Amino acid sequence: MTDITQRLRIYHPIIQAPMAGVSTPELAAAVSNAGGLGSIALGASTVEQAREMFNKTKSLTDRPVNANVFCHSPAAADPIRERAWIEYLVPLFDEFGATPPTALREIYTSFVAHDAMFELLLEQKPAAVSFHFGLPAISWIQRLKNAGIFTLATATTPDEAAQCEQAGIDAIVAQGVEAGGHRGVFDPGKDDEIGTMALVRMLSRQCRVPVIAAGGIMDGQGIAAAMALGASAVQMGTAFILCPESAASAAFRSQLKSERAHHTRITAAISGRAARGIANRMYPLLEDRSAPALPDYPIAYDAAKALHAAASAKGNHEFAAHWAGQGAPLAREVPAAELIEQLVAEWRTVVGAVD
Repeated sequence: MTDITQRLRIYHPIIQAPMAGVSTPELAAAVSNAGGLGSIALGASTVEQAREMFNKTKSLTDRPVNANVFCHSPAAADPIRERAWIEYLVPLFDEFGATPPTALREIYTSFVAHDAMFELLLEQKPAAVSFHFGLPAISWIQRLKNAGIFTLATATTPDEAAQCEQAGIDAIVAQGVEAGGHRGVFDPGKDDEIGTMALVRMLSRQCRVPVIAAGGIMDGQGIAAAMALGASAVQMGTAFILCPESAASAAFRSQLKSERAHHTRITAAISGRAARGIANRMYPLLEDRSAPALPDYPIAYDAAKALHAAASAKGNHEFAAHWAGQGAPLAREVPAAELIEQLVAEWRTVVGAVD
């Protein structure tokens, strides 16, 4: 057993990554019931939606579960910048005979300014709470810990990891550039784009708290490699997208099983923050020299979601946020419990061969 498995009371050092829009209570419960740590993603949810997810998850498992929240700097509205971005997208809306939005909204609230979500976490007391994009107030972190909640935070650099330790975080998720979904950088203007294995090795030597490897890990061989470099556990997201318990759409599943899964890229054009996914027509938008400045995250996401809705209504899915990591071609279409069983067997085979 590792520090993580003992402290979280789980059997296997495998955390299912919280993926807003894809994670479900059913997926989290299946992973937790199989001995890993399932996660529900609350970053894009209202308090009412979050409460429903907690209730559903608790009805499916009594095992430890992680709840994830977003700690980005709250968006600064800029009507001029937002209007320019809408106008830039007008030709794409025209392709589908759709009217673009007249204004853009901050479609969800950052946890750092969400007192009601903080109180909900204290009420629900999940086994773990994880932070992405930064950290909340140290006083909040301490109150969560005082309530018996294990805290995790994403770091993409040694400096971010040091900030996590200084804030009292219990374990650090070392997110490499291979990872699918949003980069967890604290400052969206600064990204060192360090790979998972290099980052894990640096943090395992630097940090006093456990390190969790995240990014590009899809099988037991990847788990063994991360653990050999000092990780106490791994966090895997893309590996679970094809599980029947996930909320991935039919179009997303089809692309993940196609040759397109070999072509993931990072773009900020969809949401306003850098994220890796299966490349589509949104990805080249910022490469055009005529592209205006992006609105803040997640205001820019409001425009992308409207464009995707217009396109998908016509059967076109080339504007969807199909977040996936560089290991996407290795995804397996099996139930989550079966996937956990396969991962553990592969990992133990590698470790046994080394021993």
